[in-house]
Amino acid sequence: MSTARAAKRLAQAAAFGGGGLGLIGATLYGVLTAEARYAKRVIGPMKAHPAKGDGLYGRYPGHPITLAMIGDSSAAGYGTASPDETPGVLLACGLAELAKRPVRLVDVSKVGAKSTDLAPQIDTALLSGPHVAAILIGVNDVKSQMPPSTSVRLLDAAVRRLRAANCEVVVGTCPDLGVVRPIMPPLRQVARSWSRRLAAAQTIAVVEAGGRSVSMGSLLNEAFRTDPRMFGPDRFHPSVTGYAAAAAALLPSVAAAVGVGPESFVHPEPFRGEAVLPIAEAAVQAVRTAGTEVAAAEVAGRERGPRGRWAQLRHRRRHPKPEVERIDEAVSAQAGADGTGDRGPDAGKSMAGSPS
Repeated sequence: MSTARAAKRLAQAAAFGGGGLGLIGATLYGVLTAEARYAKRVIGPMKAHPAKGDGLYGRYPGHPITLAMIGDSSAAGYGTASPDETPGVLLACGLAELAKRPVRLVDVSKVGAKSTDLAPQIDTALLSGPHVAAILIGVNDVKSQMPPSTSVRLLDAAVRRLRAANCEVVVGTCPDLGVVRPIMPPLRQVARSWSRRLAAAQTIAVVEAGGRSVSMGSLLNEAFRTDPRMFGPDRFHPSVTGYAAAAAALLPSVAAAVGVGPESFVHPEPFRGEAVLPIAEAAVQAVRTAGTEVAAAEVAGRERGPRGRWAQLRHRRRHPKPEVERIDEAVSAQAGADGTGDRGPDAGKSMAGSPS
């Protein structure tokens, strides 16, 4: 079975409540979970939890964009020494630079979270009325032996809840488990194949639910394999450099989702390998190509063709690492009261397509 067909069937199994194990093989899944348990013993227990970076970023006037960071340790930035090094803060600062507006970060991610933890995280995130959410989830699902179709179904439900609240969603798909050093060959190659199929199925589910996906595994694959600085001391979680790479991959898509930045309204550019394809084909190509975004598209005014939903494949240009600038909200509020934070009659309006 081709990877595209397998990913599509896995996504369909998730949508209809199927078990999904047959799509990757129950024996293969058992081997992976056993290997994950071994890797967990090698890695050891988590020794510290990252400090949250919730707050207002970007010394700009105007109504803040609210960004929710949702997911597991890769979203929380496990192993970082400062909130300024976490993916959420890096995304908030980068988004503020592109939008020229302040960004309020609401980080509800949690170290060790699984897809079953998405619902309570979203309950908390929605209290802040987010304009956009970034989700990183999936690695702990295999460690806990969660059926892949269950993982995909829970992600699909999470994206739909956020979209129903008029919140844009960008999901970093399952990373390439084949680069994790404690997983030894030949199971490393098996892990790579499994994680790519799961990432492709996640992409299909996310786009069908109204979100955008960004391939994390293919982006970090070569960097993690060739540069030991990308890993933290436990050889499993990314280092500060690795988290910065992940944030840089997500940022252009997060910005485009809320309609800011230089590429927000640029059509796919064929000379850069961008195209509009059937969703299963786009999902598989995204897994194979560094930092690729997949989002819904139309062809001749139609969302679907003979081979399913249309999707656009994008290789968005990444931006320099932003300067971290956390704002004292009391000072910002006073500036607004004095009129110094007002940009004019549109200052209180949010970006196009997002709630105010």
